[in-house]
Amino acid sequence: MTRASRWEKPLRYLLMLLVLAITVGPFLWQLSTSLKDTTEDIYTSPPRFLPQHPTGHNYAEVADTIPVWDYALNSLKVATAAVLTNLVGAAMAGYALARLRFRGRRAAGLAFVLALLVPVESIVIAQLTLVRDLHLNNTLVAVVLPGSVSALNVLLMRNAFAALPYETEEAAVIDGANAWQRFTRIALPSVRGTLAVVAIFAFMGAWDDFLWPLIVLSDQDRFTLTVGLDYLHGTFTQNPRLVAAGTVIAVAPLVVMFACLQRYFFRGVGEGAVKG
Repeated sequence: MTRASRWEKPLRYLLMLLVLAITVGPFLWQLSTSLKDTTEDIYTSPPRFLPQHPTGHNYAEVADTIPVWDYALNSLKVATAAVLTNLVGAAMAGYALARLRFRGRRAAGLAFVLALLVPVESIVIAQLTLVRDLHLNNTLVAVVLPGSVSALNVLLMRNAFAALPYETEEAAVIDGANAWQRFTRIALPSVRGTLAVVAIFAFMGAWDDFLWPLIVLSDQDRFTLTVGLDYLHGTFTQNPRLVAAGTVIAVAPLVVMFACLQRYFFRGVGEGAVKG
């Protein structure tokens, strides 16, 4: 074993620990802060990570200060609708781009790629005008509509379907299966991992979205969680413990969802990987 190879493994683990500390560390610090009571100084030097007297009072106080559970329910409605529309729309569009032969297929695929390059901020005014023309302003439907089918999810599904062997569908064609039967009975069951990836991306995008709900919603009873927490941020200015508790409440559903779908997620990344 050479000297370089002896250092390679420890260095690799050191880099992994560094990345873990950078990505997970802030969330753990927020969790720790949310469990500290008012008698404990959160600005000690050196910082004290573990709370001396853990308490859940901060979470109860957040719920008493703002209708956080109503906001969370609104976010759950929006995220669930976004997951369903992306699963159905992205799967159907991806299958059409990968398997069906029609005029303009290459142009349609290029359009989805170009859609990824368009900044969201540049089309917000057009989206708002469209929503108002449809009389959907200040509704949760308007929040869901722009992200109902993501271009990225369509391309992920397209690449997953393109990676499937053609022989399986050729056998189904010989047996008399039409395009819809091939899609539902053969193609979809073979890309369950990519469907999990699409579900996670859609849920995270809808749950974390802040700018568009802030623009389109005006009634407080329709606010999503991100908008509701930020809208009353002045209430939390003097108590960062409540800010931390609200952050943990907002992040917890994402952690739970990823924990439930992680095995499908890593398999789906390989199914939907972009091929040259």
